[in-house]
Amino acid sequence: MAARDTGDAVADVRRDQMLSAAATLIAERGFSDTRIADVAERVGASPALVIYYFGTKDSLLTEALRWSERSFYAATEEMLRSTTGLRDRLETLVEWTLVPAKQSSITGDWGLWFDLWAQAFRHPEVKKDRAELDAQWRDLIVRVVRAGVDAGEIGELDVETFAIMWSSLLDGLVVQVALDDPVVDVARARKVALDVAGKELGLGPARSRAKRKR
Repeated sequence: MAARDTGDAVADVRRDQMLSAAATLIAERGFSDTRIADVAERVGASPALVIYYFGTKDSLLTEALRWSERSFYAATEEMLRSTTGLRDRLETLVEWTLVPAKQSSITGDWGLWFDLWAQAFRHPEVKKDRAELDAQWRDLIVRVVRAGVDAGEIGELDVETFAIMWSSLLDGLVVQVALDDPVVDVARARKVALDVAGKELGLGPARSRAKRKR
């Protein structure tokens, strides 16, 4: 049994190494320009071993994104334990969402999401994985808002519908920010996201960053 457990642990480490390499390479080059052989070379393995673990390149993409999201959701759980106010929690989510390049230790790379969306548009299996990942994101928002309702910070509302609307808004704003839109920069995207949340939830307009820091 001990030998088996050791073998499983080694396999898990090897798999994580491949996912880390895949996430890095796809973020750097894009999905279409990343080959199974590139991932194998990065970790000193054979392409056959990468295929053994993941089967297809599409599967490798979705698993790499899941792997990269672990740190985000782990950090989120810690944030929910240490931050009690609804407004502060929403502001933290916006910060972590809109500035992934500057928060790489917390969030995954948005380039992985862009490639996933593109592949999901044409491939049913990737579409299914995309739906599961987006459901996880909406469920997090539901938890945050529902906690605010239960704490009496805001009144009752359709939490699921808000999560759909607000997650879609954030995703759209991220695209604009990531592409360096001349009109939708980080500051404006942050204000739009928080103003909409404040209006929909009855929290009032977003506070300035200086006031939040104080």
